Amino acid sequence: MIRFAPIYLSMLFISGCAVLKPVEVKRFGNTSAYQFVFISQTQTLNSSAGGGYIGYGTSGGFSYMTSKSINPSDVISGILMKKGFVIVESITNPTQTLIVKYGQGDKREVLGGLGGYTLEVSIQILKAKTQEPLFLCTAEGQGDTEADDIREAITRCLQEL
Repeated sequence: MIRFAPIYLSMLFISGCAVLKPVEVKRFGNTSAYQFVFISQTQTLNSSAGGGYIGYGTSGGFSYMTSKSINPSDVISGILMKKGFVIVESITNPTQTLIVKYGQGDKREVLGGLGGYTLEVSIQILKAKTQEPLFLCTAEGQGDTEADDIREAITRCLQEL
């Protein structure tokens, strides 16, 4: 059992250390002229992860299970509110309002699947009046669950705003 400890530790180390791709950003203008943000609704995602070890005979073991949920539009709202935007339920003043759209992209395996995977998200920020893009970004995230992946990717993406 002790001889397998380095293998378990190295797998744990590898799975938590993926090199994420750089955030891809395209800017087409300045967001400082806008006060309001309308965010397209997204669905809540529930995800879980677990693992364990069972010993032989009467020697014990351990296991763990974690379950998390996330609604991407809630994460986006929180980040944009911190940046000073007012989140609105409908567009009443299109000249001062931005529309935010969210999409989930690919999963990328890390180290052939041994290191888990990363999840990619894309965010578009459009002018409400013309539907022209003002800010586009794509970022990856990796965590213990898909919810963690999405939260990290959204945060990395909107840090560039």
